[in-house]
Amino acid sequence: MNGSPRDPQLVKRMASDPTLAEAARSFFLRSCEFRYSYNFTWLGRPVIQYPQDLVALQEIIWQVKPDCIVETGVAHGGGTLFLASMLELLGGDGIVVAVEVELRADNRAALEAYPLARRIRLIEGSSADDPTAAKVVAAVRGRQRAMVVLDANHTRAHVLRELELYSPLVKKGSYIVVFDTAVEFMPADAFPDRPWGPGDNPLTAVREFLARNPRFEVDKQLEDTLLISVAPGGYLRAKEDR
Repeated sequence: MNGSPRDPQLVKRMASDPTLAEAARSFFLRSCEFRYSYNFTWLGRPVIQYPQDLVALQEIIWQVKPDCIVETGVAHGGGTLFLASMLELLGGDGIVVAVEVELRADNRAALEAYPLARRIRLIEGSSADDPTAAKVVAAVRGRQRAMVVLDANHTRAHVLRELELYSPLVKKGSYIVVFDTAVEFMPADAFPDRPWGPGDNPLTAVREFLARNPRFEVDKQLEDTLLISVAPGGYLRAKEDR
């Protein structure tokens, strides 16, 4: 990435070190048992992300300079505020189009109370449904450089549909970030009350999507740099326009 001090060769060696790789894997799996990602806030709202992935998002946003970020999965709104604050630092009139299947009244009120609310467009509905996607496309219309962050329902079918619906918005050099691909590598009993797990999760959707969408590729160097991430194989960069 432009301005990055990282040494690509050193990063490659680091990522291929088996001792470090196992330490990172062990940390991730063990930290999940303690709901590690729930420990952090952004501007006072729960962000529910690993700090490493927030740093990666910041790098991507600064490089791509999007004027629109589509986010699926709002929860308490910390991630939405993070994206909006990055756009604020870029300047201009960039917006976050944030989609949530059921936006709780208290979370909506909290987001609308922030000074950054002028950069946020909230859409309630399933991000995998055509009517919701039509609202997103309408909100993005006229924008020159979109980026997409997927963090809603984590089943293969849902994420694959999101990728089909929103990937056309992403132009060469920009990204789709698919969170929670790490579910594929977690114990089968880690999600007893969820419809996703190993074999049915965001990574299985990404693999299927990439197999038939050659204009996207995984940013492996960024993934190698992070070591610890909920999105291995999920940082997708557009190699060309549609």
